[in-house]
Amino acid sequence: MSIPTRTFALAAVALVAGCSSAPNPQETQRVTQGVIQSSFREQGIAKLDRLTQDEVQQACSAEQPPPPDVIKRLEAAQLATVKWPTDGVYLGDWKVGEALAQNGRGMTWTDPAGVPAGGNCYNCHQISKAEISYGTIGPSLYHYGKLRGVTDPADPRSAAIVQYTWGKLWNAKAYNACSGMPRFGHAGVLTQAQIKDLMALLLDPKSPVNAQ
Repeated sequence: MSIPTRTFALAAVALVAGCSSAPNPQETQRVTQGVIQSSFREQGIAKLDRLTQDEVQQACSAEQPPPPDVIKRLEAAQLATVKWPTDGVYLGDWKVGEALAQNGRGMTWTDPAGVPAGGNCYNCHQISKAEISYGTIGPSLYHYGKLRGVTDPADPRSAAIVQYTWGKLWNAKAYNACSGMPRFGHAGVLTQAQIKDLMALLLDPKSPVNAQ
């Protein structure tokens, strides 16, 4: 949503709130959704289905956070959607993964259909020491594998953290229902091969994440 659209949406919500000393949350949500729907148009690969929230998004967008029992149920449902590597191989090429982490392009209306998107990982995380420009919305991933004792990702003793990392990249809401991290595999943002390359960046002992 553009800045003018967000401003208009907030103004509309403020208008609703000003009409009553105790605004109805459902009415506020209805007005907000109406503004968003009316201001968004399909163009290129950007379709209106992007405005449709699934159950977990609706729960985490509500005025009150979901209670623990709902969180547990939502996370279990999201974990069930994770698609594990069809060939049983979790890691790809960390060099490709590093380029992918640097690439924030994709999923906009100007992108041709079928063009692979980037991971845009540095937008939220520190990953390697070589990159001096990175976001801090998410935790640092520097030494991700090393700190977790992964010296050989193929070692059965590393299986739990390898599987967790894959699941987190595929669908972060499986482990934190209200996570702001993109559901890369679940949403079709990244391919299975791309996720393997990001896995290698995070877990391969020779990658700049762990070797430096």
